[in-house]
Amino acid sequence: MPATHEVFNQSSPFVDFNLYLGNRALRAALRFNHPGFDEQRFIALGDEAGSGAMQAHARLANTFLPELKSYDRFGRRIDQVEFHPSYHALMSSALRHRLHGAPWTEGPGGHVERAAAFMLFTELEPSVLCPVSMTYAVTPALRGNERLHAAWGPKVAATQYDDRFVPFTQKTAVTLGMGMTEKQGGSDVRANTTRAEFEGTDDWGRRYRITGHKWFMSAPMCDAFLVLAYAGDALSCFLLPRILPDGSVNALRVERLKHKLGNQANASAEVEFDGATAWLVGEEGRGVPQILAMGALTRLDCALGTAGLMRQALSLALHHCGERNAFGKRLAAQPMMKNVLADLALESEAATALALRLARAVDRSEHGDDAHEALIRRVLTPIAKFWICKRGSHFAQEAMECLGGNGYVEEHGEGVMARIYREMPVNSIWEGAGNIIALDLLRALRSGPVADALAHELAPVRGTDRRLDAAISRVVAMLDGAVEEAQARRLARDTALVLQAALLRQHSTDAVFGAFCASRLDEAADVFGLLPAGCDLDAIIARAQPY
Repeated sequence: MPATHEVFNQSSPFVDFNLYLGNRALRAALRFNHPGFDEQRFIALGDEAGSGAMQAHARLANTFLPELKSYDRFGRRIDQVEFHPSYHALMSSALRHRLHGAPWTEGPGGHVERAAAFMLFTELEPSVLCPVSMTYAVTPALRGNERLHAAWGPKVAATQYDDRFVPFTQKTAVTLGMGMTEKQGGSDVRANTTRAEFEGTDDWGRRYRITGHKWFMSAPMCDAFLVLAYAGDALSCFLLPRILPDGSVNALRVERLKHKLGNQANASAEVEFDGATAWLVGEEGRGVPQILAMGALTRLDCALGTAGLMRQALSLALHHCGERNAFGKRLAAQPMMKNVLADLALESEAATALALRLARAVDRSEHGDDAHEALIRRVLTPIAKFWICKRGSHFAQEAMECLGGNGYVEEHGEGVMARIYREMPVNSIWEGAGNIIALDLLRALRSGPVADALAHELAPVRGTDRRLDAAISRVVAMLDGAVEEAQARRLARDTALVLQAALLRQHSTDAVFGAFCASRLDEAADVFGLLPAGCDLDAIIARAQPY
């Protein structure tokens, strides 16, 4: 059959580029927050994550979705989820690059390096990072039961991924999940109805039988889960293994897998506990404080993940617009498109800066008694989670528009921009949607002298720009006063913008900082592509180029 047309003026696939070496914003933020970081680690990860082979794994894992196998061919109930081999290839890479529980065994700076690596890996494939993130977040909780921690801790930090459904003692490494929310409660975990009945004491401590359900339990093939259940009148936290020490399968029934908008390579399940065996972690009745501590770490990962997705969406937009011609010149040379691309670049770099600053606060508060970093960590967690994740969906939509119809088309997983767009909302919803996070910020304001801590944090940039000085004064005044609940979202946004501007002043360029202040502090633009006259669009875009 004769060809009817020649294909031309289509951009090439964005593949086989080192995602780290092209990310100047991330490199600058790393140098600022952890000057002694191991750059060779990131060069290797950037090369691997940008490779065609790994991108093929990402496509396949999101095309051939997890399948629930309730029974084997003989009629025995097995409650197992089957994944495409590419899912396991991605998980193996994530553990090899120490994105899970490994930082808890490393020295100072380990959490910062892990955060930056988490962002880089997100550019490749974010769905598999759900069990990786949970393994990271629940690791400290295991310290609440010394015997459990001694048994499970080494395998939680191990880097050789093992997908076999066998007792954890036989595995090279394990992953941990979380089961908290129920149908009737959602974020209000005190509405849970799952019960725990004390059964006895053994080598792992106090043992219970769990009966109830979880409405969302992601990654049901993890080796164990931290779950909330009522023991008496108060919620407690328990470790519930999939396979018990005697080799029998625990009474966890996977009822169905969720059919989700995005995050599709990851299996999210509804489960029932039919007298499942679990061990108490920490003190009985202290489940809520424990889940809040774990949630703070997964909220960090929500901010990191969104920042990583922003960077990948920006790279795709810059790559496409640099190769596509329209109306007589490259798209990237068109004045309005330059404004859009530069504005997206500002948002991406600001998100990276804020997320890594939070990671530094986590790292320093875990490696010493630094009261300032501990308070900054407490306050910055809801601020970063709220603002970065809120901006994610808008960012992805604008980046998709840069590709036009090509960005909207999935084409059996080849359309990476469409996958990013579907993925963005999960980080805004998971671990607390906007109102829950804003309420947490109000609670954080009662945890110490927050206004003084932020004033100290912002002191290095005072006097460098009148717009930033004015914004700092407004935010500190709000913190010194009584913030009403209905204004909590505004406080989160305004504080985030001031902190982002301050960080950009310290480790970005004059062009980036000046345009950020002009567009976010002076004008508070409500859509992308409204950078005012005088911004150096070419310099901003050049800094953001992914190669």
